[in-house]
Amino acid sequence: MSNYHIKNLEEYFQIYRKSVQNPEAFWEEIAEEHFVWRKRWNSVLSWDFSKPEVKWFEGGQLNITENCIDRHLTTRGDKTALLFEPNDPAESAQHITYMELYRQVNKMANVLKAQGVKKGDRVCIYLPMIPELSYAVLACARIGAVHSVVFAGFSATALATRINDCDAAIVLTADGSFRGSKSIDLKGIVDKALEECPQVTSVLVAQRTSSNIDMKAERDHFMAPLLEAASDECAAEVMDAEDPLFILYTSGSTGKPKGMVHSCAGYMIYAAYTFKNIFQYQEEDVYWCTADIGWITGHSYIVYGPLANGATTLMFEGVPSYPDFGRFWEIVEKHKVNQFYTAPTAIRALAKENISFVEKYDLSSLKVLGTVGEPINEEAWHWYNNNIGKKESPIVDTWWQTETGGIMISPIPYSTPTKPTFATLPFIGIQPALMDEKGEEIKENQVDGRLCIKFPWPSMARTIWGDHERYRQTYFSAYENSYFTGDGASRDAVGYYRITGRVDDVIIVSGHNLGTAPIEDAINEHQGVAESAIVGYPHDIKGNALFGYVILKDEAAKRNPDEMRVEINRLISDKIGPIAKLDIITFVPGLPKTRSGKIMRRILRKIAQKDVSNLGDTSTLLNPEVVASIRDIVGV
Repeated sequence: MSNYHIKNLEEYFQIYRKSVQNPEAFWEEIAEEHFVWRKRWNSVLSWDFSKPEVKWFEGGQLNITENCIDRHLTTRGDKTALLFEPNDPAESAQHITYMELYRQVNKMANVLKAQGVKKGDRVCIYLPMIPELSYAVLACARIGAVHSVVFAGFSATALATRINDCDAAIVLTADGSFRGSKSIDLKGIVDKALEECPQVTSVLVAQRTSSNIDMKAERDHFMAPLLEAASDECAAEVMDAEDPLFILYTSGSTGKPKGMVHSCAGYMIYAAYTFKNIFQYQEEDVYWCTADIGWITGHSYIVYGPLANGATTLMFEGVPSYPDFGRFWEIVEKHKVNQFYTAPTAIRALAKENISFVEKYDLSSLKVLGTVGEPINEEAWHWYNNNIGKKESPIVDTWWQTETGGIMISPIPYSTPTKPTFATLPFIGIQPALMDEKGEEIKENQVDGRLCIKFPWPSMARTIWGDHERYRQTYFSAYENSYFTGDGASRDAVGYYRITGRVDDVIIVSGHNLGTAPIEDAINEHQGVAESAIVGYPHDIKGNALFGYVILKDEAAKRNPDEMRVEINRLISDKIGPIAKLDIITFVPGLPKTRSGKIMRRILRKIAQKDVSNLGDTSTLLNPEVVASIRDIVGV
């Protein structure tokens, strides 16, 4: 029996038992048999969650790009590695073979070296979903530089924060990006960000939109001529298993974003192993994840996981609604996609449209459907199952996080019986626990609790860049000897898990984790605003939307409320990005606060959801009368 490829439920339980009874032996076998190493490890695992410190395959040496590219060249050199589908369907798709990928990554690596980038340096990548983004990520890994990809929808302020936090001296970007019928001035956003980043000495610019841009002498260089001139040979840097591979920022519930640090070996092994099993990938398959590489889903399941398995992985530049709402299905038919992985937000948006957008395409190539980013609601699950999978392609509802590096709870298709809205069973090696209010583990089934993981897994983030204490406080201080996910979950009678949502001040909107604190900080910078509080409320398409309660400073600010709403959302857009704009902004005289000054968000959440049947005890509030006036204003 191969532990690397699970084929049925009995095999899942067998392998799962092995993986939790003797995790070291289990992961050692996977590492030994399925990857290439420069030097064998001295110990498989050492860990202490109280510090917290976790090390996998310590002493081992390797380079992830040799596992993702070089080792495939003899057997898969002519196979399509990356299949690039552009925003405009009239533009031809590109089939980039493993041999071509090897050459392009080496060229990009040599360009970076010529710019002075060395092992351990941080490289910020702010690129659209074009092949250069994949080349850049892999080129960094090849020379041992630490990549930090920033989603190219973030504002200049958000970009500057991330560049400064990891102290990157080089930024890779493009003149602009295409997104549906719009084009976005990425270079302009970078120029604005770099006003706050004096340490950046070099900007490399890919040409995508051929728009007029300012190029700063000495600092800015077009990428194409440099790549053209570079050698396509570049020896891979030998990396220690625990060396950092990348930093990826995720929203914190307080203050600045957290730079999660992922290491080379453990991350590679877990991303590859989960990809192989959760998508049941076979040699000739075409796999498509619709995420952006700017998120962890794109890192693990567009780039590293698929390429480590020698897969053909599709990257799509556009959006599901352009040129019409049939675009996803047109691409599935065109490239005969076998595995399709997307977000519930996209599914809900497409389900709203006329079914003829689906029916005109042949989706018979599909074997596995997946969802990611947030829990999927039952209605969307059934629409996806009936109309896209034709009740024949199982849906893997995957739960995981930027911090976990790979999928943690998910069905194995054709093995695990699926249940709408349930992520089902823990993946191999993952030991979840539900905790009660007192911090005790709840052993029985048919319960709700806070979701923790009791034992380390190879791809877990090792720290927060530059702030290990924050890492300890955020993930390891709530429950002894456990990683706290920040999510609530329920477990049914057979042990299936259902994620019920965040229990901290992070709201998942269209699959993006948005911390409320940075949004409130942006609003409070408006000279007319005294204070604000943000909560989430259910939304048909986005899953959750943002509801803002805002206290204005003076009468003048109250005179034109619509104008104030526009100004507030503009501020949020500038500071964080358009994804964080508020759907509803309500002006209120005050906020319900405890005597210690803490805002009672639970009450605000209930009012936003128009569910005031049980507001709980308001007697502890400093100002209980404010609740009635907020209810009047909202109309509940």
